[in-house]
Amino acid sequence: MIDLHVHVLPGIDDGPRDEAAAIDLVAEAVATGVTTIAATPHLRADHPAVRPLELAARTARLQAALDSAGIAVELVGGGEVDVRWAQQAGEDELKAVSYGGRGRDVLTEVPYGELMPQFEDFVFRLRALGYRVLLAHPERSPTFQRDVDRLLALVGQGCLVQVTASALASRTRGSRSRKLAIALVREGIAHVIASDTHRSGGDRASLADAVEALRRDAPLRAHWMVTEAPAAILAGEPLPPAPAERSRRITFEPRRG
Repeated sequence: MIDLHVHVLPGIDDGPRDEAAAIDLVAEAVATGVTTIAATPHLRADHPAVRPLELAARTARLQAALDSAGIAVELVGGGEVDVRWAQQAGEDELKAVSYGGRGRDVLTEVPYGELMPQFEDFVFRLRALGYRVLLAHPERSPTFQRDVDRLLALVGQGCLVQVTASALASRTRGSRSRKLAIALVREGIAHVIASDTHRSGGDRASLADAVEALRRDAPLRAHWMVTEAPAAILAGEPLPPAPAERSRRITFEPRRG
């Protein structure tokens, strides 16, 4: 399985504090069946230690440490890009935080709070620069929970959607994030499942947990979302056709008021 959203680089954002902690994080992921991890630190104003042009070297150093520890995994460079940060970034900086430094696909953070009115305009500017935008964890956004059509409009314009394993595997049945995430998968709107892991330990759901949680709702698409779809994104290629599965109407009810 391929995990496209992991805060694994040590000591630069809110991920692992040091190399040993980063190795523990990766070892846990590998034990659940993950073979490829994208290192996606935050690119935003409150994480000044994340310097785009240093990320490739940091990723290579961690890969060497993992190889020395006998942990069989491939690390790929990337970043979780704040749309406001992206407006001020240089061309070389944006390319450096795209997946694999290809200048093709970029993971773009959907804020936890209400979306700013200009969010879609900022996303459009990234797309106008030639980037395919993968929206990170939109199911957590109260704006999208209340107005799912706003998210569907972005998908209609070519954006891809990454939902989080913890939302899909949540045991909190009343969770609005869970309801929206599952609805997006059922309707074929979500394209990638990722973990958004920041540290080892705890009870955060793995990709395998999310696939299992979707076993009755969308098992074929769930597998595609952790294998073929993320592989195409890392390669900068069009997504392969998703497997056909019985479609269901979205049952998520927007928040009122």
